[in-house]
Amino acid sequence: MTTTTPPATSRAAVTATATGAPRAAHRWRRRSARRRSTPLTIVMLAVLAYFLLPLFWLAMASTKSTQDLFDSFGLWFSHAPQLFENIRETLTHDDGIFLHWLLNTILYSVGSAVGAALLAAAAGYGFAKYRFRGNNAAFSLVLGAVMIPTTALAIPTYLLFAKADLVNTPWAIVLPSLVSPFGLYLMRIYAQDAVPDSILEAARIDGAGELRIFLQIALRLLAPGLVTVVLFTLVATWNNYFLPLIMLNDPRLYPVTVGLSSWASQAVGGGAGANSNMLALVVTGSLISLVPLVVAFLLLQRYWQSGLATGGVKQ
Repeated sequence: MTTTTPPATSRAAVTATATGAPRAAHRWRRRSARRRSTPLTIVMLAVLAYFLLPLFWLAMASTKSTQDLFDSFGLWFSHAPQLFENIRETLTHDDGIFLHWLLNTILYSVGSAVGAALLAAAAGYGFAKYRFRGNNAAFSLVLGAVMIPTTALAIPTYLLFAKADLVNTPWAIVLPSLVSPFGLYLMRIYAQDAVPDSILEAARIDGAGELRIFLQIALRLLAPGLVTVVLFTLVATWNNYFLPLIMLNDPRLYPVTVGLSSWASQAVGGGAGANSNMLALVVTGSLISLVPLVVAFLLLQRYWQSGLATGGVKQ
């Protein structure tokens, strides 16, 4: 029986590879350490504090009474924290009107978000996959609409809905929120790469109609972009204050933003229905209203990141 000895060159190559890998990793760590920027780190920490400090103040203020809001340090607990008492009083004040406002907000936001995402997906898919006369001109109008602030359209929208006898109804909040120029733009950019033309041609060859192709093929491929538009529209409608303020005059139809504003007015002006702890209820209600948004963001975060990244790729 004979044994073969590996050539010396092979042993040298193995040795070089074994010793070279740690050296390469060490060089990579050194380069990464050199790329760290102390001024950039300070700026990022300042930005983080800018966004988190108001939330921290809100959490601390929700544990205090109205008197403690003025007598204690804003970024720490008072001597007698009463978070659960504030929550109970917020949910039960005025026959539980806050819960009614919260349900109204969920209805307006979810309905607007789902509807706006589906309309943006259909329009973006059409702009991306069909060629027709005026395609670029129409899409340029969409890009121009992104620059128009929604508050500038509030009064014309009110006059239009007043003519249609839709003022002081949930439709006055949902219908204007269905139009999302930014969502259409994002879905057009996303559909351009996410829906391959070869799949569409194969489906047409198999005899599938255009509507069936969109509903059964394109929508599944556009799911990350859809979730991104849903999340953006959900947050925008949830935080919308000016449109419900001019469209609604029935307190039972108020969303959380307008409802808490009415409570704040009572707390400052001492109007009917106000009590000594009203300002604390406004702060606690603001904290409660943030919880659904945080939960929605955490659940949809990975879809939002992938959709936003794809939409940012230049064609």
